Amino acid sequence: MQAITAIKPHLQTPKNIVITTHPKPDGDAMGSSLGLYHYLLLKGHNVHVITPTDYPFFLHWLPGNGEVLVYTERKDESDHLIAAADFIFCLDFNGLRRINGMGEVVGASKAKKVMIDHHLEPENFDDYRLWNAGACATAELVYDFMVQMGDKELLNKQIASCLYCGIMTDSGSFRFSSVTAHLHRVVADLIEVGADNARIHELVYDTYSEKRTRFLGYCLKDKLQIFPEYRTALIALTKQDLQDYEVSSGDTEGIVNYALSINNIKFAAIIIDRNEIVKLSLRSKGEFPANEVAKKYFEGGGHHNAAGGQSSLSLEETVQKFISALPEYKELLNV
Repeated sequence: MQAITAIKPHLQTPKNIVITTHPKPDGDAMGSSLGLYHYLLLKGHNVHVITPTDYPFFLHWLPGNGEVLVYTERKDESDHLIAAADFIFCLDFNGLRRINGMGEVVGASKAKKVMIDHHLEPENFDDYRLWNAGACATAELVYDFMVQMGDKELLNKQIASCLYCGIMTDSGSFRFSSVTAHLHRVVADLIEVGADNARIHELVYDTYSEKRTRFLGYCLKDKLQIFPEYRTALIALTKQDLQDYEVSSGDTEGIVNYALSINNIKFAAIIIDRNEIVKLSLRSKGEFPANEVAKKYFEGGGHHNAAGGQSSLSLEETVQKFISALPEYKELLNV
């Protein structure tokens, strides 16, 4: 594996390039992928973005959205592009197992693999890497990549809008501790070339359906559990809950943050029965390691204060496993 700057000579002539990201991609995954897509197009490359699964409607406004291939919907075409690629850029994930069925196909491709990511403990499947766990967002690193390639002047409104979306969503609208002075300078550059910050915020956060809004109310009124002795909040959702409110991709995103926003709560989780598997999203404040809980108990990981995991147990058993783990962390939760 080499530093990403070593890729520069190889990108001086047109290449077949695939960009991919993690399943159920969020604002950073799609913003960084499509930002990189537009940059590489400007450099004269043949570029395709392939996502392992679909993604939320509130990201469909992103420039280039219409060109994205969803692997589960266009598998044969995607497999052909992956096999024929010279380079595969892997954004916002750091292990091939994270991209489901695409992982084996990407791993088998003769293409050189390029990782751009900010998650902990990257695996060594890549040939070139731009990795920084201190970065707020992968979109921030895509900006850094352009600068390292000597192409900052290629920043335009399309690229900037995509990267701004990624940074805004992964920074919690610039309120997380990962927000740095460097990040603000990056954002200033993006706004200067045309990113409409107010409009992007509206497109992402002010376009919820009525059903999604009522679903949020249901989660907070009927499904929220508080464990005051552990300063923990939990929302557990059944398959029936999702069916009753016709929950679609992205509708559960961000709900765990409402639980964490409660006064004196230090740790929050949303646990969802997704048919084939139970998924967990964990959030914490301060020094409490959400990623440690995810890794130790739920086959997951992530950032210190934002992590995810999964369970092959039933929803009820997974909830009980989560609750049973809290006494182990009682002292740390009550610091």
